[in-house]
Amino acid sequence: MLKIDNLKEALDNFSNKITEDAIANLVSSGKVDTGKLKDSIKNLGAKVSKNSIEIKIAMLPYGAFVDKGVRGAGGVRKTTSSFKRTNNRGKIWKQKGKGSPYSFKEGVKPSVKHFIQWSQKRGLSPYAVREAVYRQGIEPNHFLEKAVNKNIGELSNVIIEAFNIDVKNTVEYLIKQNFNK
Repeated sequence: MLKIDNLKEALDNFSNKITEDAIANLVSSGKVDTGKLKDSIKNLGAKVSKNSIEIKIAMLPYGAFVDKGVRGAGGVRKTTSSFKRTNNRGKIWKQKGKGSPYSFKEGVKPSVKHFIQWSQKRGLSPYAVREAVYRQGIEPNHFLEKAVNKNIGELSNVIIEAFNIDVKNTVEYLIKQNFNK
């Protein structure tokens, strides 16, 4: 039977590289606040099955929203921001998460508890921040997508080299076993 130790190790190293690059991309984007998302990104290793190869990378559930963004519910502004001198009342909210598979639904706002710590650090109202995020959405960061795209070109070579070593080792083992009898 073919042992795939080298293939498994090569895929584990490949997924480690993706994980490291994803963390580096997140940090370099300047979007790290508490560091919880960054610290939660973990490589769970590769799994090689009969018909597939699976690479598992885990992170906090909201990491997908940070990576791909979230479309806002939109709508018309009801008031003018005290931080802007121009009158925004009656203007349409700008969308930040265009093209995202995720969206805020009309009437279903995120809980204000998610915005308290962040907004207090900046001296903002968590209710105003929640409303802005709900209406505008979240701009995609693509930290994981960039890491995958950067490394995916190397994957075929990684697989071929590791599999060649595994086949060679298996053939050598079978020859030794059959000629030693």
